[in-house]
Amino acid sequence: MRSEIAWAVRHVVGSPRRLAYLLAGGVPDVAALSKFLLAIVPRASRELRTIRARAETIADVHLRRQALDSIRAKSYHAAGAGVLAAFLPSAQAARYVDIVVPLESIYDYLDNLCDRHPNVPAAAYPVLHGAIADALDPSASPGDYYAAGPGGDDSGYLRWLVDRVRARLAAVDGYERLLPNFREAALLYGEMQTFAHFRPDEREAACKAWFELRFDARFEALTWDEFACAAGSQLQVYAPLFELLADGADALDATYDAYFPAIAALHVFLDSYIDQAEDRAGNDLNFAALRPPEERDRRVAVLGALARRGIDRLVRPAPHRFTMRIMALFYLTHPKVYAQGLDSEAQVLLGLI
Repeated sequence: MRSEIAWAVRHVVGSPRRLAYLLAGGVPDVAALSKFLLAIVPRASRELRTIRARAETIADVHLRRQALDSIRAKSYHAAGAGVLAAFLPSAQAARYVDIVVPLESIYDYLDNLCDRHPNVPAAAYPVLHGAIADALDPSASPGDYYAAGPGGDDSGYLRWLVDRVRARLAAVDGYERLLPNFREAALLYGEMQTFAHFRPDEREAACKAWFELRFDARFEALTWDEFACAAGSQLQVYAPLFELLADGADALDATYDAYFPAIAALHVFLDSYIDQAEDRAGNDLNFAALRPPEERDRRVAVLGALARRGIDRLVRPAPHRFTMRIMALFYLTHPKVYAQGLDSEAQVLLGLI
């Protein structure tokens, strides 16, 4: 985790356009970035080491491989999940990180199972993703997440992660106020993962039909794939949790609405953007590769404008502006960008967000 972040920081500093984008937030953003790097990332790293040690005990070789690969390849997700903690007092920042890092590990582990495990039937996708719904609702009765597959003994790893999140979330005063939005986020995330992992000749049609089924006024400005991106994000979970810990209980719904769908859609688009080569190799659905570059850039600009408008309506927009800026910078300065020869294109995209 730290090596990836250090690499990104060096390349931001070495790129005039990226450095200007970072410094546009002024001294407060520089201070927040310093706290993130010096306090939040080390705590997230410690929690991730504990999770990695637990994953190493998984009995089944395929499940163990996917758990460890998801930690190794996606540790930057765990760091990114903690960005908002830079705006919390130390004790609350620690509580936030201790919830979002194991929660992010659930998301990443399930994503790896669906993408890379050799034997996950389509019927297993919604059952597996019940783990996210259970993690986000400490009052729910935990299910059997492997009931529909894949086979093998995970030595209690997934349930351990779920219980770790549930116990810590339940200790947050007023967490019940998060549940309505959390339930929607978990439902849509599980549905998105299910339809996006259908067979290549079925998945786009399935996603389009799902968009029509779930369509409401919030999604009028979106296309089907942007809706899928929004549903596939975790940020609409992390941001309201941040507000609750920041004594912003009156802003929970407004924050959820600011992130979902626009910021969430940008998040997963950027994640797909840096994974284009990997997804081509795995024949996976990649949301950043569906349009010609000119149309893609136009849609990114639309989402960027919607996201900024949503943030501007918040009572305390500064932490969320910072999060959006760091999200864009981190993804568009990722080593995968340079490995795929996308540096110039990524700088253009940065200017649209």
